[in-house]
Amino acid sequence: MTVSSMSRQDAMRALLAGIADDLQAYAQLQELLHEQFRASLRHKASELQAAADAIGTLVDAMQQRRSDRVALVQRLVGETGNMAQAFALLKNTAREKMEADWASLETAVLECKRLSKRNGDLLAEQYTIMQRVLHGEEQIYAPA
Repeated sequence: MTVSSMSRQDAMRALLAGIADDLQAYAQLQELLHEQFRASLRHKASELQAAADAIGTLVDAMQQRRSDRVALVQRLVGETGNMAQAFALLKNTAREKMEADWASLETAVLECKRLSKRNGDLLAEQYTIMQRVLHGEEQIYAPA
């Protein structure tokens, strides 16, 4: 079923389910980023590859849910709609829960970005060190 052919009720259900799925996915992503970091520290190439593959698969699914979420919000509140407007369609208890879940999701996104940057910085530093070990310094003395 396409988003445009969904009833408003089905679109809202799909929107809420997608947020719940992303909350679980971001928890998994955080764990995978920790695994990637540990593998980087131990220089375990096979574990790094496995983590990268799992992260890629998970992020692809999350990206698809994000695209679906945009379409669902547009279905519910129009082309320029946003999550706050979509949540406003819910009754008080459901709206409060979804607003809290959305805030948790935003926090998880920020944490995953932080972990990803940490991992990228570590990998870049390890690469730089390895290049120095393998190829030596380009200049031992820097010009004054």
